[in-house]
Order: sequence, then C-alpha cells, then structure tokens
Amino acid sequence: MDTLFKGRLSRRTLLKTGAGATALIAMPSVLRAQTKELVVGGAAGHKPWVEQIVVPAFEKKYNCKVIFEGTRSLVNLEKMQKNKGSQYMSVVQMDDPVMILAVKEGLLDPLTAAKAPNLANLVSGATHMDAMWANYLQPWLGIAYNKSVMKTAPTSWAELFDPKYKGRVIIPSLQNTEGLPNIFMAGHLANGAAIDAAQKDTDAGFKKLATLKANLLTIYTQQPQAYNLLEQGEAYMIACGMSSYALERKAAGAPIDLVAPKEGVFAMPSGIAVIKGAPQSELAFAYVNEMLGADFQSKLAEPTFSLATNKAVPRPAGLAADIKIHQIDWANVAAEREGWIKRWDREMAI
Repeated sequence: MDTLFKGRLSRRTLLKTGAGATALIAMPSVLRAQTKELVVGGAAGHKPWVEQIVVPAFEKKYNCKVIFEGTRSLVNLEKMQKNKGSQYMSVVQMDDPVMILAVKEGLLDPLTAAKAPNLANLVSGATHMDAMWANYLQPWLGIAYNKSVMKTAPTSWAELFDPKYKGRVIIPSLQNTEGLPNIFMAGHLANGAAIDAAQKDTDAGFKKLATLKANLLTIYTQQPQAYNLLEQGEAYMIACGMSSYALERKAAGAPIDLVAPKEGVFAMPSGIAVIKGAPQSELAFAYVNEMLGADFQSKLAEPTFSLATNKAVPRPAGLAADIKIHQIDWANVAAEREGWIKRWDREMAI
C-alpha cells in the first residue's frame, strides 16, 4: 500500500504540484548542473589579478563559475596536448611563442569578429596568425635603472655601450624572452636599420652586442637576482627591463625606475585564445571578448603595469604618446631562436 502510494505520488501528485519536499531535496543538484564552469589556464603570476578583478565581474555578468589554473605556458600546452579531443580547459592565457606551438598542433579555435567583436578595436600587431590568438595586454620593455646611483635617467639605448658604465650593466640571457630585443636594438644602433629589418637580419645586432661585454656585470636567467643587484646599486641598468616586474618593484619601494628611451620600447606578449573543442565554447569566446574590451583592459593595465591593446584605453602615465612601441615578430622568433641561442652561447660568454 505504501509503495503503491509513493509511486502514485511521484508520478501524478508531483506533476500537478511541481513542488513539495522532493523538489526541495532535488533543487541543489539541479542548480549545480545548471551552473556553467569555465576553466582558464594561465600564468601563476596572473592568478591574483585574474581572481580579484576579472573573475568576479565575468561571473556576475554571465552567471557562471570561472576556475583559473595558474602555471607556466608550457605546462598549459602539455595539458592541451594530453587532452586533445577531450579538453577540460576552454581558454588559455599564454606567451606568444607557446601560442605558435599550439597553432601548429591544431589546438586553438580561431577568433572571429562575430564571436569576439572587440578584435576590431585592437592596436596593430595585437592579433596573430589569422586571429588564432590575440594580445589582451602588453608589458613593455625599456631600461630599468637605479635612481640612487644614476641621478639622470638614461634617454637612449646607446647609453648602455658608454665605457663609463663598465661592469655596471645587466642583460637577460637569450633563453629569456625579454632578452631578444637587445639584439634587435643593437642592430638598429649599429647601422640605423629599421627595427623590423633588424629582427630579420640579426648579424649586425650580434656584432654590436658583443661590444657590450666589457660593460656587463652579469647576464641573468632569473629576474629576482638581477634586480637585487640593481636595487643594491651594484648594477646601474638592466636592459631590457620588463614593466610588469620593474615597476612592481618600484611600487614596492625599490630605488629603481623604468624609462622609455627615445628609440622606443618593445611590447611583450600576453596572449589569449580559445581551445579547440572547448567544453564551454560560447562562454569561452565571451571571456576572450571581455578581455579584449576597453572596460576590462582599463582595469587591468594599471595593476599589471602593462599596455592595453584596445585602442580606447590610453597609455599608462610615464609613457609619452610619441614613444614608438615596437612589436616583435614572434613567428620569426620561433623559426630563428634556436640558431640565435647557439650564436649567443658562442659569442656572449663572459
């Protein structure tokens, strides 16, 4: 009798009432099933501002849950490779050289104006390989210097080569992405070649850079050690200094600053893309579009000490409107970097 009654209740009474204790019990699981989750893979160092600025705004607007997995770009690439055909991440925020590898392996879903309308509002050079990915921010590279020992800020990249700075200059290894522009700028200083041309023909750059060896205190692979030397006054300048690191140290009270020399600065990549086969494809493109929009970028540029790529967002204070921002040809870097590193190891040992 009880069993029959329960069967009738579940099939007839609940259909009529649509409520009751059974509905209340079921509701939490239903709500969980309806909550969309978007998994984003990015840099571990980005986690604080992503979770404090991006995630709350996006979750509120799209009624979803965003999970940010912070690690290195190559680790995110490995995750996509291992899960090809059954991805759990939907979006990646990675360095451009790693994006190139992802494109070659067919791991990315191209961005389109229909799915990401803010593509149309980006500065030149911020969209890559037929819009397989785009840059949402660009930390910039200039000359970091110690204000205590250099009372006058450097105004030209050529000052690095001045003999009075013997043993006082630090540069990154070519293993570090921020080390690449030193070759390009050296080529420009050597023969006046345009930066774009100097990126393609690096012979003059290598020869010029070799003359800097007498001025070098060290060549770093780890930024913290290099900046310790700069902050202590052992080093006077670091080239190239990255805005997202140098200006953060300045904001923390270090006696350093970052300047944009008259020849211009270089834009570093912060790329974003949708993973092919993303489990939340529509939400993924919405996330990318928001990251490319003026609203999000205006909130992110200052705390990340970066350039926005949306044209509607002004340059940060301290970076004059007439300073040229040089874009790096990352496809060329991917093709040539191995050979450059071999030459670097031969010619730049100190």
